[in-house]
Amino acid sequence: MKKKIAIIGSTGSIGKKTFSIVKNNPKDFEIVLLTTNKNLNELYKQVKLCKVKNIIITSKNHFIKAKKKFKKKQLKIFNDLNYINKIFKKKIDYTMCSISGLDGLKPTLDSIKFSKKVAIANKESIICAWNLIDKQLKKFKTKFIPVDSEHFSIWSLINEKNKSNISKIYITASGGPFLNLPINKFKYINPKKATNHPRWKMGKKISIDSATMMNKVFEVIEAQRIFNVDINKFEILIHPNSYLHAIVKFNNGLIKMLFHDTDMKIPIFNSLYSDKIKKLNTKNINLPNLNNLNLSYPDLNRFQSLKILKKITNNISLYETVLITANDQLVEYFLRGKIKFSDINKNLIKIVNLKQFKNYQSKKPRDISQIHYLIEQVRLKTKYLCIK
Repeated sequence: MKKKIAIIGSTGSIGKKTFSIVKNNPKDFEIVLLTTNKNLNELYKQVKLCKVKNIIITSKNHFIKAKKKFKKKQLKIFNDLNYINKIFKKKIDYTMCSISGLDGLKPTLDSIKFSKKVAIANKESIICAWNLIDKQLKKFKTKFIPVDSEHFSIWSLINEKNKSNISKIYITASGGPFLNLPINKFKYINPKKATNHPRWKMGKKISIDSATMMNKVFEVIEAQRIFNVDINKFEILIHPNSYLHAIVKFNNGLIKMLFHDTDMKIPIFNSLYSDKIKKLNTKNINLPNLNNLNLSYPDLNRFQSLKILKKITNNISLYETVLITANDQLVEYFLRGKIKFSDINKNLIKIVNLKQFKNYQSKKPRDISQIHYLIEQVRLKTKYLCIK
């Protein structure tokens, strides 16, 4: 029997990769829902290729365009992600939640109710509201699989039985495009250079986070939340080749590592086929590269964002929402040419150290509305400090 699949954010990078795998395995999967904000051309292709019956388009103007285009088609078109509650009458087999940013939190929570298995590629939601997600997963007995390459690798290396035996978890980082650039030249970095990642093809936002190494701050916090392992047991290692994604060292002396090529299709494919053996055709890893892993610890003078990890505890709090939101705004300002590359970390550290926001370190998120209220406060403060 075909598995019923929903892809929330199907026209983004992760969504398109998920769609590609499902499309190429029509005997195994049936897509019952696709969603986008504005990318109608990509969505039209997906609908046609897989004869999808339900779509959600969150942009009002693009929703109206789609209604006109598909007027005579047997296709249900909605303009709000809240309609997930009406589309699914019973649990489907798998949902990929890949809307970036905290806009993906509510659809993620809603998807859990109607899915047997949820794959989440939205680190912001996990970092800021894991307690809400975990509560929902337990309530509706939904299986969760992380699909970020690092977190999927950790998930593959450990299980609940040996978690207490973990001594150390190493998350690897490529070092981004400026790993060897003299620090005194950082002031000349422009958005084009910063989004030119040496290993991964990613969107602009995540590429900037990789260049500042802020993505590794987020990944450590995310991993702590997901696996409930003491945050002091996590370390970051620079690995320019990006084949090695995680190392887990156990108290009994064993060390496990997970390698795979720099292609997000691999963790996505394995999340879709986690209960079935299926071959994925991938290119061969360059074995000579594995002979020289070239692992090193990151330079904190070069990647000052990593110092922020000292402020993070094992307890989820609203402080993480401050961190995510301020960083998002600062990256946006850099991409728009409003601030310099070096100003991202400088201003971020300034904002998270403000007394009004440090107070949130002891406050646990209660609900989505509380998170959204704080987001607006942080955005306003960030704008005030940066845009003169």
